[in-house]
Amino acid sequence: MGASMGLLLGSLSTLFFPLLLFGTMLSIGLAQNPPGNLSVARALDAILQDYAYRAFVRPRTGVPYDGTVPPNLTGIKISTMRLVRGSLNARGVSRYKEFEIPRGVIETPYVKRLVLVYQNLGNWSEIYYPLSNFTYLAPVLGLLAYDASNLSATNLPELSIVASRDPITVHFSSIGLAPSGSTPKCVWFSLQGSVNFSNMTSGSRCSTTQQGHFSVVVESVGKGKSRKVWIIVGSVVGGIVLLILLAILGVWAERQWRKGNVSRMQEATAAGEPLEMRTLGDIRYPTAGPTRTQPALETDYVP
Repeated sequence: MGASMGLLLGSLSTLFFPLLLFGTMLSIGLAQNPPGNLSVARALDAILQDYAYRAFVRPRTGVPYDGTVPPNLTGIKISTMRLVRGSLNARGVSRYKEFEIPRGVIETPYVKRLVLVYQNLGNWSEIYYPLSNFTYLAPVLGLLAYDASNLSATNLPELSIVASRDPITVHFSSIGLAPSGSTPKCVWFSLQGSVNFSNMTSGSRCSTTQQGHFSVVVESVGKGKSRKVWIIVGSVVGGIVLLILLAILGVWAERQWRKGNVSRMQEATAAGEPLEMRTLGDIRYPTAGPTRTQPALETDYVP
């Protein structure tokens, strides 16, 4: 019984530690890559496209028009600009708010005119684009392209714009100070929900070859590491406590078995019954049988 209990505890330990390791790695992975808020952010894009188009009264090509957002989104800034097909590829836009669009930008699919919608999410940045373990040093800026054939349309799908030569440059007008020892990073949120980090170029600029949402962030080193450490410590401590409980349970079960066996041996000795001899390795030891007398059926006795 003692050997069996030891094998049982060893098997439990062998099975438990890989599960503990897997759980720890999974927890850390989830902490590093939290689920996004894509559907909410895309709904905001649709609302801002609608309100940006309302800024067009008698629009002139190549002229930016600032729009007004609904009261429940106060703090967000929007602007819109209408362009003719091929103008981005032929001339680009020297400066549209914080964006510098070079020549060679191609839009697809084919449209006669397109509209560029600019977004500055201000203090709404962290709400619509939350990033675990990162701190924003600048607001999230958006640049999206739409079809301009119907300026009263809503819920329009975005066009695809790609910089085929030089990248589009984002000039951030104000960037917060990064903590000592931290390096600011550019972050790009694609319309498909992916998050991409890159190094900043000279000054306070980021570059991109596609549309989307952009900002500058810095990793919250202390907060992120502290959270990871607590996840690891909690998993390890929990595993150790479970192993201790299993060991205590095993020792208790073995003691109960030995106590019962000794009691049966004493009863057998008192009754004068011979003890059965068993062998464990090179050692022979006495053990009591399960019962002292064999039960008999009542039909064996004849009155």
